[in-house]
Amino acid sequence: MADHRSADMVKLDEIVAPPYFTTFLPTGHHYACYNKSINLTQKDHMHTSNDHTVPRELQLQAAVFRLGNVNQEIEAGYHILRQHHKTVTVFGSARVSETDRYYQQARQLGGQLAQAGYTVITGGGPGIMEAANRGAYEAGGQSIGFNIELPHEQSLNRYTTDSFAFSHFSPRKIVMTMMADAYVYFPGGFGTMDELSEILTLTQTSKISCAPIILFDTQFWTAWDTFVRRNMLADNQLISAGDERIYHIVDDLAEVMNLITPAHQE
Repeated sequence: MADHRSADMVKLDEIVAPPYFTTFLPTGHHYACYNKSINLTQKDHMHTSNDHTVPRELQLQAAVFRLGNVNQEIEAGYHILRQHHKTVTVFGSARVSETDRYYQQARQLGGQLAQAGYTVITGGGPGIMEAANRGAYEAGGQSIGFNIELPHEQSLNRYTTDSFAFSHFSPRKIVMTMMADAYVYFPGGFGTMDELSEILTLTQTSKISCAPIILFDTQFWTAWDTFVRRNMLADNQLISAGDERIYHIVDDLAEVMNLITPAHQE
């Protein structure tokens, strides 16, 4: 992988990648998309939303290459999941520190879930993911991390009893949403929003069995909830009445456990 130099041009022959394989490298505060067959400067990238200089056929070849082992990754994740009969998936920011209150609350929740007999599943990274894994691990429970291989950001935390490193986001999301007894969302960024939208859509369209979708921390989620109720439902009727009740917003870990435990007993 090329180093994090601030030069305007990154030489692509320094990148070890198959032909036409698209690689993302940091350039300043942006991510520039590079293709092995061309050179793009940071300026080119910032003024080009789509890489129109790459022939469509080469883009398709790159996509096929990236998707080559998706099935194998799903099967590997399923092999882990089939060994656990009660699971709760916890989502949230990778950027919170150990001293953050969200970290401490996710750690407590992980411990409580483990004590109740649930396997805790996370994305395997730092922040909220580490905290939930850590709580379950310290309580002597099962703690799974489904990590994602990223160039310079996320590595597997040390509080897992089983794990798998995915190369692609899509199979990782499929596995993390497979057969969970509940989904708990702590505050997070774009990744957390993506994962929340995935579960809401799958639940709304009955593609997965109904399970509690719990958003933790009213202060963080209220603005998002208002957007859903006002912009999506009341003003524009972009969702159906009742869709706003698919999820629960809570502030107390006891409420989280109360929503999860009865759901599993039923």
